[in-house]
Amino acid sequence: MNRKTVLTILAVFSLGAIALGAVFYKAEKGSQATGQLAGTMELLNRPHGATIGASDAKVHIVEFLDPACEACRAFYPFVKQLMAANPGRIKLTVRHVPLHEGADFAVQVLEASKKQGQYWPTLERLLATQSRWAINHKVMPDLVLEQLGGLDLDRERLQQDMKSPETGRNMAQDQVDAKKLGVQKTPEYFVNGRQMATFGQDQLRQLIQEELARSYP
Repeated sequence: MNRKTVLTILAVFSLGAIALGAVFYKAEKGSQATGQLAGTMELLNRPHGATIGASDAKVHIVEFLDPACEACRAFYPFVKQLMAANPGRIKLTVRHVPLHEGADFAVQVLEASKKQGQYWPTLERLLATQSRWAINHKVMPDLVLEQLGGLDLDRERLQQDMKSPETGRNMAQDQVDAKKLGVQKTPEYFVNGRQMATFGQDQLRQLIQEELARSYP
């Protein structure tokens, strides 16, 4: 076997090894990405999260929200409009990250309202009246409770449930998961596990539209 033939064979083997390595590398990266997405979805899909929308909707928005956050108040109707424009295709889950001073109290109210099946009316009331109970970005507990009139809530039971171990566990879990997911501000959105790269209503709309197109081709 002459030198030229040997070199040709070595070159063929080298190219094959490179190609095979690329295949394994791609498979490994794909496996890592799948594992990361699965981990993200586990953090997002906690059973205590309040969810609205069709249970079989293929586009799932998870929002980390502070009820005292002005941007959260502004974004909420925007998300509801997107859901209304795509009936049965989008569901929304809200998790809580109390970043404003005293916001833990408002989150306790929201968590306790779940026990009476009144989470969504309570959330919408608190967002609509936010300027009355969040003064200079500080939550006034007595003023929060004043906004609950007319809702189908047993106030005594609500205040008991606010202090329950379950409420504490749910609040702690939200904050642990938010930290692991890198949530540093509110509102923060994940759509089918994908986080917005930059903040804004247009960016959120585009992300949702991409997932709608992918899920409902």
